[in-house]
Amino acid sequence: MTMRMNRRSMLLGGLGGAAALSLGTLGGPAFAQAQRLRFIWWGSQERADRTMKAIAAFKTEMPDAEIVGEFAGWQDYWPRLATQVAGRNAPDVIQMDYRYLFEYARRGALMPLDDQIGKALKIEDFGAANIDSGRVDGKLYAVNLGVNSSAVIYDAAAWEKAGVEPPKLGTTWEQFAANCVKFGENKPKPGYYATTDWGGSEPAFENWLRQNGKALYTPDGALGYEAADATAWFKLWAGMRDNGACVPADIQALDNANIDASPLTTGKAAAAYANSNQFVGFQKLNKSKLGVGGFPLLKAGGPSGHYLKPSMQLSLSATLKDPAAALRFTNFLVAEGPGVKALGIERGVPASPAMRDLITPELNDVDKAIVEFLDQLTPTVGPLPPSPPTGAGEFQNVLKRFNEEVGFDQTAPEDAGTRLVDEANALLKRG
Repeated sequence: MTMRMNRRSMLLGGLGGAAALSLGTLGGPAFAQAQRLRFIWWGSQERADRTMKAIAAFKTEMPDAEIVGEFAGWQDYWPRLATQVAGRNAPDVIQMDYRYLFEYARRGALMPLDDQIGKALKIEDFGAANIDSGRVDGKLYAVNLGVNSSAVIYDAAAWEKAGVEPPKLGTTWEQFAANCVKFGENKPKPGYYATTDWGGSEPAFENWLRQNGKALYTPDGALGYEAADATAWFKLWAGMRDNGACVPADIQALDNANIDASPLTTGKAAAAYANSNQFVGFQKLNKSKLGVGGFPLLKAGGPSGHYLKPSMQLSLSATLKDPAAALRFTNFLVAEGPGVKALGIERGVPASPAMRDLITPELNDVDKAIVEFLDQLTPTVGPLPPSPPTGAGEFQNVLKRFNEEVGFDQTAPEDAGTRLVDEANALLKRG
């Protein structure tokens, strides 16, 4: 993402490239006066560009509403949203993540949407699984904006130059580690490593836990792993660092979970762990042709740890003054051709089969690579994990901190594993 836009609002539209778009109805109620809606999302500049196109398309349909857009990188986004909600200044339309949905819904910050299905929200063809991924305690609080899974994104040319097989579906952890070491021995350029360090990545940790028959959280909201599991995870990545198989701690510390700051994008690593929909943004910022593969396996033919999830969702604020306009905009983005075409699959593959069929003929090679990856991955996926409990949203920062402490030799893996579990339990207790 373009960092200059991290900490300021961006008005989308035609006045000097940063102005509000006037948006209005299509076959819906007319508004007596311009209705101002605030839409907030996280993501890269590529996502912002696509969102602007979607809003511009909506402008031709609904000229009586004003949409103000604001976006930030992943790490800045959640503190900003929490501050706005706590300050009674919540955005009207909120890009939501599955791991945070339950916190915001259970705190009364989101509007229930059940009675809008088949009315303002034409999402019936999403299927039960994709609709239910937005439910909390039986009520619908979010609409699926796209389907994705975890993935390994890599620079195909760099791996070829090193004479090493890149990460792909079916690669085992043993093979992956050995290939990364070999890559380091034959690196195409100085200061270049096979992969980023995934030790501080919550999705990677979860994937590995699932391969081991564990989980981040149990159905009743407790931790699904023990200190020994966390210790083994930190040791795995300590070994990768010691063997020169991944970037060192000082390089990884600069990765703020934004595509533009990833060592893959900055030319320090030839692979990164990400979500499959982020392949679009990575390719946009990388000159080399990228490939996409699956997470390494504990053993050949073993569980992949992958699952299909809502890449992100759309929720509406419980304090929304004009639900009709916000619902109309939400439906436009997920279930209407012009909106879905504008967004493409950068936020994930559309949940609606009709929308997938509509956009597939127009997909470029990058988009098709994501669809093909998900098609190949689907037979190996497991069930969607239990919903993250209240307090779980802060865990990512805790995991990253302890992995950095181990990486900088400030903490032993055993101590980090124990302290990680202690702090994670404290987060859940505090709620």
